[in-house]
Amino acid sequence: MDELVALLDADGRVCGSAPRSVMRRDNLRHAATAVLVRNSAGEIYVHRRTPTKDVYPSHYDIAAGGVVAAGEDPYDAVVRELDEELGITGVELTRLPEGDYADSRSNYHAYLYTCVWDGPVKHQPEEVEWGAWMSPTDLVAKLDDPTWPFTPDTVALLGSLVRAYAQPTDEA
Repeated sequence: MDELVALLDADGRVCGSAPRSVMRRDNLRHAATAVLVRNSAGEIYVHRRTPTKDVYPSHYDIAAGGVVAAGEDPYDAVVRELDEELGITGVELTRLPEGDYADSRSNYHAYLYTCVWDGPVKHQPEEVEWGAWMSPTDLVAKLDDPTWPFTPDTVALLGSLVRAYAQPTDEA
């Protein structure tokens, strides 16, 4: 069954719903979530999406996340997506500033979070085909490498945070 997705107006207010296939086909504005997962060593979890994903198939991604279903609270969607995609549950989520993203394939308001997780990662086989922890410095090198196609939305929304993590800090 085609899941119903919450649609948003230009001001970010829910204004209706549509089947996911219609939202994708017509590139309708919707709500989505993204969680940048780090471990206590400061590494970032990176994964590659399966070739069957409806948007950005086979791209690398720096965040777990997905669309907010019709009637679903965005925070509940964050928790659900993190569990579904990476098997991460019971983690403290830190809210980041919200953002907006639009291109010819996707158009949404993003609820952004980060978390620290040192437990096991369990991929949802329908969505994730590979994943690994990377240092921020190594990840920035991959973001700048055209042979590593990343999802443009999460790079636009969270790439500056990743680049900030890669910057050396002055220890006084």
